[in-house]
Amino acid sequence: MSEQQDQQDKTEQPTEKRLRDAREKGEVARSRELGHVAVLGITAIAIMLLAPGIGGAAKNWLRDALTIEQAALGRPDRLIPHFMGLVGGLMLPVLPVIAAAFAACMVGPMLMSGIRFSSKSLQPDFKRLNPASGLKRIYGKEGFAELLRSLLRVLLVVGVGGTVIFGAFRQLLAMPGMTLEGAIGSGLGTAMAALLAMIASLGLIAAVDVPWQKVQHRNKLKMTKQEVRDELKQTEGNPEIKARVRQVARQMSQRRMMEAVPTADVVVMNPTHYAVALKYDAGKMRAPRLVAKGVDEMALMIRDVAEKNRVSVIEAPPLARALYRQAQVDQEIPVKLYAAVAQVLSYVYQLKHWHPAQGPAPSLVVPEVGADGAPDPVDGGADGNPAR
Repeated sequence: MSEQQDQQDKTEQPTEKRLRDAREKGEVARSRELGHVAVLGITAIAIMLLAPGIGGAAKNWLRDALTIEQAALGRPDRLIPHFMGLVGGLMLPVLPVIAAAFAACMVGPMLMSGIRFSSKSLQPDFKRLNPASGLKRIYGKEGFAELLRSLLRVLLVVGVGGTVIFGAFRQLLAMPGMTLEGAIGSGLGTAMAALLAMIASLGLIAAVDVPWQKVQHRNKLKMTKQEVRDELKQTEGNPEIKARVRQVARQMSQRRMMEAVPTADVVVMNPTHYAVALKYDAGKMRAPRLVAKGVDEMALMIRDVAEKNRVSVIEAPPLARALYRQAQVDQEIPVKLYAAVAQVLSYVYQLKHWHPAQGPAPSLVVPEVGADGAPDPVDGGADGNPAR
């Protein structure tokens, strides 16, 4: 009664973790009917492929079985080898069929749930040795339902096979008047027809049993609301662990950004609170891309790494703030900031190719942007804001 009440409380569908844990324990949906169809089907295929050899071997076996030298009847030392030869002659042609049936027995259970090897299922479980649990499983509701299904299955299969054989009854009665080859062929043909009919009936049962077993398996793994909450808490962890995970993720993100700074073309600053690193490759990129950004201490770290790697550093406070707020790391800058960033990149490229012999150094028109990111250029003067 308690177990039934517990099952009624399990109203929630199993989570992915619950299903994964069940698979690791070897608890998967299985259909015996599908296994039976696989065994009989592969056996029938093997018999049909080997039918000529089996028919010839059966003919030779019958001839040897019915042909015994009269002198050997009173000689056990000669009869025993004769009978051993008959046994070998009977087994040899059907060995491939037996091997195929054995292989089908191994493959059949895998058709529904695939190959599942679980070391946990090999561990000793003393609950399985409990006689009370065994009796409850056998004589309980599930045991009675399984017994009823087995009886119906046997009645259906035997009935179908018997109907086929009964339909060929006249042909079987005529076998004594046939040649040996004809009798063997007629008998094998009738047996194969009965076998195929039984396989078809089992196939119909399996077509119903497979989805039924899947539904039953999921129902068995259903969870109570409390179990779902406990699993969610266990999966996500307590607040301290979650905070630690976020901290580690943030550190990894910062590390990746710092590794990308040396590849940037320019770092735009404000001058100590904000810093953004930009990269643009005209042959590969549609627009400049933001590869790193930070505020306060992180901004100073970006500037230090840039200076150590000879990356140009530009002080443009409004543009730095706009890029920090509106652009994301590893993504292209917003369209409305194209013009302002283009001025900065143009200045950086000119400065890289400038030589004192060419005259005065290039000057930068410091890009000013409004609150909405729209460009509002203001001349920074002849000296401008040189890159450092």
